[in-house]
Amino acid sequence: MYLALYKGKGTLFNRLIRLWTRSIYSHCELVMPDGRCLSASGMDGGVRAKRIELDLAHWDQIPVPWADAKHIEQLFRANEGRGYDWLGLLGSQILPITIDNKRRMFCSEFCAAGLGYPLPQRYSPALLGEVVRHIHTLNIGQRNEAHA
Repeated sequence: MYLALYKGKGTLFNRLIRLWTRSIYSHCELVMPDGRCLSASGMDGGVRAKRIELDLAHWDQIPVPWADAKHIEQLFRANEGRGYDWLGLLGSQILPITIDNKRRMFCSEFCAAGLGYPLPQRYSPALLGEVVRHIHTLNIGQRNEAHA
């Protein structure tokens, strides 16, 4: 399984997210073992599963072998079809307030919740990528120490 982070040009909305978060990333997906990408997407209207060609020129992928696929699937089933949380995105990423609409989600909120992080509405794609990359690096270091 992977966390996929979108770094392509995309739409004006993608550019605004990158500008505001001072990051190359504007969207994220959880890539399941069967290849489906799970997330919330403004373009697709909310929480959905989709097959996406993850061209490495436009996406970075970080392995998340520690992620619980069953938990992610349960989260997806509980939220599939819920709308995109534009207000929550605005509140948590642009204004210094947290607006958590339990009936809607944005991409990094879905992915952070799927990975089991507390306060998932606080994560931007950039912050989530940093945290996951750090955990991945720690896990690699622990495996190398175990084999030394």
